[in-house]
Amino acid sequence: MTSSKRLLLSLVTLVVLAGLPVWLTAQGQKQTATINRSSVLEYDVRAFGATGNGQTLDTVAINKAIDAAAVGGGGTVRFPAGSYLSFSIRLKSNITLYLDQGATIVAADPKEVKGSYDLPEPNEWDMYQDFGHSHWKNSLIWGIGLENVAIIGPGMINGKGLTRRSPRPRRPRQPGDTPASLSGQSSTRVESPLGESDDPIVMNGFGNKAISLKLCRNVLLRDFSILNGGHFALLATGVDNLTIDNVKVDTNRDGFDIDSCRNVRISNCSVNSPNDDAIVLKSSFALGYARATENVTITNCLVSGYDIGSLLDGTYKRNVKQAPDRDGPTGRIKFGTESNGGFKNITISNIVFDHCRGLALETVDGGLLEDITISNITMRDIVNSPIFLRLGSRMRGPAGTPVGELRRVQISNVAVYNADPRYASIISGIPGHNIEDVKLSNIRIFYQGGGTLEQAALSPPEKEANYPEPSMFGDIPAYGFFIRHVKSIELSNVEVSYAKEDLRPAFVLSDVNGADFFQVKAQLAKDASVFLLQNVSDFSAYQCKGVPDMRLDRVEQKKF
Repeated sequence: MTSSKRLLLSLVTLVVLAGLPVWLTAQGQKQTATINRSSVLEYDVRAFGATGNGQTLDTVAINKAIDAAAVGGGGTVRFPAGSYLSFSIRLKSNITLYLDQGATIVAADPKEVKGSYDLPEPNEWDMYQDFGHSHWKNSLIWGIGLENVAIIGPGMINGKGLTRRSPRPRRPRQPGDTPASLSGQSSTRVESPLGESDDPIVMNGFGNKAISLKLCRNVLLRDFSILNGGHFALLATGVDNLTIDNVKVDTNRDGFDIDSCRNVRISNCSVNSPNDDAIVLKSSFALGYARATENVTITNCLVSGYDIGSLLDGTYKRNVKQAPDRDGPTGRIKFGTESNGGFKNITISNIVFDHCRGLALETVDGGLLEDITISNITMRDIVNSPIFLRLGSRMRGPAGTPVGELRRVQISNVAVYNADPRYASIISGIPGHNIEDVKLSNIRIFYQGGGTLEQAALSPPEKEANYPEPSMFGDIPAYGFFIRHVKSIELSNVEVSYAKEDLRPAFVLSDVNGADFFQVKAQLAKDASVFLLQNVSDFSAYQCKGVPDMRLDRVEQKKF
């Protein structure tokens, strides 16, 4: 045997021993998988027939590459530079999708390209949350019941062909069901450009999520970008051990929806979503049972409401016409609205809010919201309440579910500039159900101001069953903080001020038991008051500018 033949035989033996599969490309040429420096198998989608030309559908080739990697025990499915037009991509366990620099997975549009996304699977619990939360397979990239999966690399996911629509629940209403409308008062949805009034069958064949994961564990998302992700750029439901790092999202509805997940780390991300929430924690009933979202860290992130696309291109444009409603751009961090399972043991730190709504912590469907720590937040150009805590009783869930609880929340080191004058920061429970044990410290909020005496005389409605949003109460009689149905709240080193004279009190407290104010400062117009107390017990104020030190056991009505 010649030396060249012996070398060839040795190479073939190494390939066989390594278990490297051999495939035929679309051109009939033999190719093998390659091994990267970490000795992990890589499967190039082009070796399975993907063109990457942005015009030819690459769905079949991409899924073949994933299937081959799964059969081999797992590996990395690589997307070299190019545009890969695709319908549903089905993830498998032990698979990493790697998007090279210059690689884009483009969501195909069924109205333009022959083909369709996987059908939304049946869900008998879908009347308790929006259509988008209730189905996973109708997505560009989806996985159910997987472990050890990742999407990484500097490339992009472009949801060009995804829809933002979200029809009404698929199953007819049954006895014991509670209203699913935004108002929470009737079973009839209002007409909406987002398709709440559509029959869900119109969604068949369409995709409405860029990435959708259900009941998975050990998931890593890192370094890529998402443009126009549909209803959700990411929907993660019942996912454990989820890491999202250095991901940029510039989308037309929600950014990250983290629903009933545990052990979640979100870091170094920028999420721009003018028409919906940026990073939102939820705990819906989509799994058929209440499961808390817990043990979550969110840090070093930007959330914003710039014009769509202007985060990724670096122009950061602002066009108020893009706002989804009268409240202005959304783009915030929020807990809720879906809140059946509640939220526990969550920390948020080092976040920038820009040109969007403020921080919102909401539980309105029976879940517990507790043990939350939030610190080092800066906000500019906030279009509604900078801080919004709401315990409500919308109760979109199984009949008999009790009202939830909101307690043990600490918010500190917050700086807010140019907040909307219509809404103060709002901390509001409902009659008979108090928010409990809230501590606010080292907070400075600069409002636009301009409040009137007519606004100061307002008494906001309760609206216990409404969809929770600061605007639900209308204009607020306080310019700084409106605190109602609360037990045990402490404000320390908190300062509120305004650009234009505001005739409303700085702080309005109603039905509050246990309120301690220490080193609180408020800018005041002539004859305006720092505090308006209504049905308040166990109140104290110490070293507060313009207010003598005092402790009040009980007061029905007092202004000072």
